[in-house]
Amino acid sequence: MAKIQTEGTPNPNALKFVIDKELVKKGAFSFTDKENCANSPLASKLFNIGSIKEVLIAKDFITVSKDAYTDWNELYDKVIETINRYLDLGEPVILKIEETENKSGTNIEEKIKNILDSQIRPAVASDGGDIIFHSYEDGILKLHLQGACSTCPSSVMTLKAGVEAMLKRQIPELKEVISV
Repeated sequence: MAKIQTEGTPNPNALKFVIDKELVKKGAFSFTDKENCANSPLASKLFNIGSIKEVLIAKDFITVSKDAYTDWNELYDKVIETINRYLDLGEPVILKIEETENKSGTNIEEKIKNILDSQIRPAVASDGGDIIFHSYEDGILKLHLQGACSTCPSSVMTLKAGVEAMLKRQIPELKEVISV
């Protein structure tokens, strides 16, 4: 049985389940409904519990977001049991990882991606979320928030006061950061 520690997140509707084993080699995989999680039987099983709105699977944690109407007391034991049962099977958590074509971006895009990967994503992951580069054009950076961050009440503040402010200090060409 895997050792699972639970951590709260800034989002009251999301909990981070830290697991003592590697779930995926790199990256994070977000599932927002049962219909789109054929690539993850574990995510599918978590959605079967009901009241689950998103599952984010990263290297050594799973963030589960619930609807605002259900109390964690109703879900917590079911989530832990579902994760443990699946991990006891020894099956992969993500069935296939499609390699995305590594498009070389502009120098500014590469600098943004490096800052995201080295400074911002680890901080966001510590709160049970992930932040993905979407696009950069004419000084506007579009990012996709996942996991606990996607529905967190303070996500706009984090994006503007945290991410945007940090990036603007290092990249003067950046005008604005928005979530997509």
